[in-house]
Amino acid sequence: MGEVHRLPAPQLSFSLQTAGRLMTKIFPQWVQDLALLVESALADTAMVLACSAAWNGYRPVTSVDQTTHFLRPVNFDVVADARVVRIGRNTSFGRVMLLNAADRQPIGMVAGAYAMLWGANGEW
Repeated sequence: MGEVHRLPAPQLSFSLQTAGRLMTKIFPQWVQDLALLVESALADTAMVLACSAAWNGYRPVTSVDQTTHFLRPVNFDVVADARVVRIGRNTSFGRVMLLNAADRQPIGMVAGAYAMLWGANGEW
């Protein structure tokens, strides 16, 4: 039969510390100044970080579509649970649940599509 080839395990893992470093490295100061208080900005930022985790590193992307469903008004802390649905060659898709930080009850749902920005030489 054929040989079995094992893929090497990734050397790096994507952690909360890595996400924090990306926040200050790739997002402009005005986004950082929002302190992620705006639900749409929170969801968009969470998806960039989720895609980075899926790739085990950052690749430039831009949102090309985002649909937000607000389920109730917010006057409390919110957390985002971002999940990558599909990563294609040029476009990634994801969903984000926005939750009350205290009781994890949903306050919003976001679906988005992100175009990967290729460099002039066809690389990231």
